[in-house]
Amino acid sequence: MTEADGQAQPTSDSHPYGRDHVRRIPDIISLVKDSYAELRPAERRVADVVLDDVRFAVDASNAALAQRAQVSEPTVTRFCRAIGCEGVRDFKLKLAQSLVVGALYLSKPPPTSGGNGMPFWNAVFGEARRALQEAERQLDPAQLVKAAELIAKARQVTVFGLGGSSSALAQETQYRLFRYGITVSAQCDPYLMRMTASTLKPSDLVIAISATGRTREVIEAVELAKHYRANAIGVTAPDTDLARACDVRLTVAVPEYPDTLKPTASRFAFLAAIDLMAVAAAYKLDGSARETVRRIKYNAQIHRTGKEMEPLGD
Repeated sequence: MTEADGQAQPTSDSHPYGRDHVRRIPDIISLVKDSYAELRPAERRVADVVLDDVRFAVDASNAALAQRAQVSEPTVTRFCRAIGCEGVRDFKLKLAQSLVVGALYLSKPPPTSGGNGMPFWNAVFGEARRALQEAERQLDPAQLVKAAELIAKARQVTVFGLGGSSSALAQETQYRLFRYGITVSAQCDPYLMRMTASTLKPSDLVIAISATGRTREVIEAVELAKHYRANAIGVTAPDTDLARACDVRLTVAVPEYPDTLKPTASRFAFLAAIDLMAVAAAYKLDGSARETVRRIKYNAQIHRTGKEMEPLGD
């Protein structure tokens, strides 16, 4: 038996993130929706009541639920069993669990009209403006100068971002920096983050992006890079584990409008931080950055037109 074999295997109770981290919570709301076509007409009325007001269904008695659906109490029990539950008690327990996880996505935000028949118009544009205002107010110019200095002197830059917005922002950071002649790559896979962090040296730099600052894989990759004495810049929320792990912190907190169909507004703030950081680094590099941009523009123009650029006339 090896030493590893002799160690106790972790259970759900001993999991570092607790029992609830590994226990699967049944999505009973999706089961109701997916089973709807197979239910009897009376059972569908129960389903309608549940889906229309999940909180009521969780708190209501069997009799109250039956009364609102205009069915008998045994019909409510049959409905619960038809969607795979043992009975009303089991159904309501699972429904309460689903509500804890997905309550935000079950509620509809109050409509706000933009005067053009699009209720989301003001939310999207208004949130974008507010995010940029918050970025301008909260970003620390001194931290921005430090970030530019680290980028300008780095042997290579690697950008970490995991998830929807952060992955896109990591790619955007790569596109922003390479055009100034900076050796940069973006990693959006947690394993590649760790492997890349393992190759870094004291003259290298990590830029870590996370809207929450709590993404465990990104934090661990930054800590690993720091172990190998690389520098780190965090583009994230303030007072978070990721911010504390980094040498330079470009932090912005942007409260989100409660509409789950609307893209998160914080990405506008983080994009502004990335633009400021990239331009500040370009000004540090100055001549070399301008020459790289000139080369890119020159060859991009040739590619678009298919011919050399015409000389300027007298």
